[in-house]
Amino acid sequence: MPQIVYFWNLRASRKAPFEAKVKRLLKLSGLGGEVRSGDLTAVKLHFGEGGGTGHIRPLLLVPLLTFLRKCGAKPFLTDTNTLYVGQRGESVSHTLQAAAHFFDPNVLGAPVIIADGLKSGNERAVPCPGKHFELAYLGGDIVDSDMLVTVSHFKGHELAGFGGAIKNVGMGCATRKGKMQQHCGLGPAIHPEHCVGCAQCVEVCSHGALQLDLNKKIRIDRDKCAGCAACFLVCKSGGLEVDWRVDVHTFLERMTEYAAAALLTRTRPSFHLTFVQQVTPGCDCMGFSDAPICPDLGLLASWDPVALDQACLDLVNAAQPLHPSLLPADIQPGQDKFQAIHGHVRGEYLLDYAQSLGLGQRKYELQPV
Repeated sequence: MPQIVYFWNLRASRKAPFEAKVKRLLKLSGLGGEVRSGDLTAVKLHFGEGGGTGHIRPLLLVPLLTFLRKCGAKPFLTDTNTLYVGQRGESVSHTLQAAAHFFDPNVLGAPVIIADGLKSGNERAVPCPGKHFELAYLGGDIVDSDMLVTVSHFKGHELAGFGGAIKNVGMGCATRKGKMQQHCGLGPAIHPEHCVGCAQCVEVCSHGALQLDLNKKIRIDRDKCAGCAACFLVCKSGGLEVDWRVDVHTFLERMTEYAAAALLTRTRPSFHLTFVQQVTPGCDCMGFSDAPICPDLGLLASWDPVALDQACLDLVNAAQPLHPSLLPADIQPGQDKFQAIHGHVRGEYLLDYAQSLGLGQRKYELQPV
């Protein structure tokens, strides 16, 4: 049986403005029937890297947060710290970055809580389905929340092909250790020529995998490396970097297994909301937002993240291409826009693998709002 994906095409009127249309979508989805009074509800989203403009604007979250509070929930906005060193690598900078993009609890009625703690140490290990891991390492406050609601910006991604609900959960709920497992699992890439011999990475390596050699340059014992990624945060010279060397299919499988671990281990279903607006060719982590590749298409919601991502992908591919953008000049409606940009990625592989893990199904039915 096809999974229901609720769809609003963004048309509004004086009698049915944005807030009323979103409220109708949420009511039709049955979200109110799943929320219990007092639920500490994690609203998982991406606050956006500095310099980017494609992330979901705070104003768009107001109807959802109002709806949750009226149902008796206590929502909080959350994400986990990044693996790479940037504006969201630890919780102080991450929270300030959220504030810089106007995620203000006094306006939204929901605080910003970085789910994996100050230095990504607030971690829970949960069983992980699939063939790559036995355990997945997730942000503690997401695991401990009573209910999970994901809010995703649908866009392109250099490794996943596209980013939607599955990526928001799989990569976005993982601690730095979990992110490292997905991207490489082999520890950091070492660049001794950039090492300044400060030994800060040695001090934070609790497993004794990092040492300085006689020339005060960094070296690693990979047999001892646990992949915790603590060293990335303290290295400012480029002596340690993420080792991105992993084939694309392996990365997609690992990320999807993490999404399955985050969702299938929960005792209650999770709800997923995706904005197909300002569909940029790259991720919101990039620090800039390139021109959209298609028009704004809608707001979609489902209890099934696989069906939701499939519906979003189909809508984007069917849409009229926008130019100027990264899209080839001769691309036509119906062709795979993300594959045209990121030709080394087959995004549908992610959906097939997610379906095989029992995360959802690709067959869906759009229900207009």
